[in-house]
Amino acid sequence: MDNYASGQKAWVKEGFIGQRMIVLPPNIKRKIISNQLIKNFYLTAIGHYPNAANHGRERKTGSSQYILIYCIEGSGCVNVNGTEQNLSPNTYYIIPKNVPHSYNSSANDPWSIYWVHFSGDISEKIHERYLQNDSPAVHAIPYDESRIKLFEQIYSILEHSFNDTEMEIMNFNLLHFISSMVYYKEANPAIYNTGSISNSILFMKQHLNKNFSINDLAAEQKLSVSHYSRSFKQKTGTSPINYFNQLKVQKACQYLYFTDRNIKEICTELGFEDQFYFSRLFRNIIGVSPSKYKKQHKK
Repeated sequence: MDNYASGQKAWVKEGFIGQRMIVLPPNIKRKIISNQLIKNFYLTAIGHYPNAANHGRERKTGSSQYILIYCIEGSGCVNVNGTEQNLSPNTYYIIPKNVPHSYNSSANDPWSIYWVHFSGDISEKIHERYLQNDSPAVHAIPYDESRIKLFEQIYSILEHSFNDTEMEIMNFNLLHFISSMVYYKEANPAIYNTGSISNSILFMKQHLNKNFSINDLAAEQKLSVSHYSRSFKQKTGTSPINYFNQLKVQKACQYLYFTDRNIKEICTELGFEDQFYFSRLFRNIIGVSPSKYKKQHKK
């Protein structure tokens, strides 16, 4: 993928139509490592290889940086420590540092890939978040045009300047770019969380103006009260009723901050018949009374 790492074997030399690649010079990497804002996570090389027929690399001693390969078209495979995995459109893989590996594009269906090399103190933690059952794995993510635009911003900055400010912006964008893949599942819970507890939380959010007992909430998910309560606490760390009340209070904060509704109107909107009970609940969760919260933020 790049020409500067040792121990490489090329299936074919660089020269793909439309290929782009930038490798940071050593002096720029030294400046980045001394920059307090970005030294913990930074880019060392970046590239885009469209329709890269016969492209491949082998590093018998691995790379000193992590390598992310994001495939948007075609297919290829990655072999890490003797385990081969296939990449197809809208999948990515992060090769761990200092691990023998190879990768190559399919002969019949050449891949188009975006790739980055990254390093820094927190790069290991980012890689850990990516792992599946403590092992590297191919992850599928929906195509997102904004992710490609982010890549282009990173690349454009590198084409024009290596100044400190530009390197800071570039590496902030890099973290965003990689996070958009590594944390995609957590950032889009509505797509992935289809279990009973996630459905119950969604039900709560859609019915903040109602009052439900634990029996009501369990029955809505067709679960026994004991199983529902136990599962809910395992997922959220609190009971269903406490969680529901926290959602109501969070909504009340929005009403107090963004609207001119009085406390009585907010109580009615959120299904509280007892204004004094609502005030006590609000104080217990937020730390101040609703009226004080409103005064503080209206200032």
